[in-house]
Amino acid sequence: MMKLELKRAYDPPKDSDGLRILVDRLWPRGLSKAEAKVEFWAKEVAPSNALRHWYQHELGKWPEFRRRYLDELKSNTVAVKELVAKIGRGNTTLLFGSKELHHNNAVVLKEYLETFQ
Repeated sequence: MMKLELKRAYDPPKDSDGLRILVDRLWPRGLSKAEAKVEFWAKEVAPSNALRHWYQHELGKWPEFRRRYLDELKSNTVAVKELVAKIGRGNTTLLFGSKELHHNNAVVLKEYLETFQ
């Protein structure tokens, strides 16, 4: 059974993070690759540029963003399967750059990936 956690990419890495996967389309500003300790960058499963630009973290758009992003994930089976295979059964931390902790793509992606268990 996979164990998924969420964490801002800017938060310091911990041994308990397990596999660290960045799930944003863009690399977090001002964060070096050495600091981030990202082991896999899954930008193919991140929201499309069009969806990302439309949402702009406007909380009133959250339900529609969530619906649209789930639709994108469902039609992106190759990248999702690659990510599920990469995660395997160990501890994994999905990293995101947003300051918004509860209304971001990583939250939706985690929920979606947990349906594969």
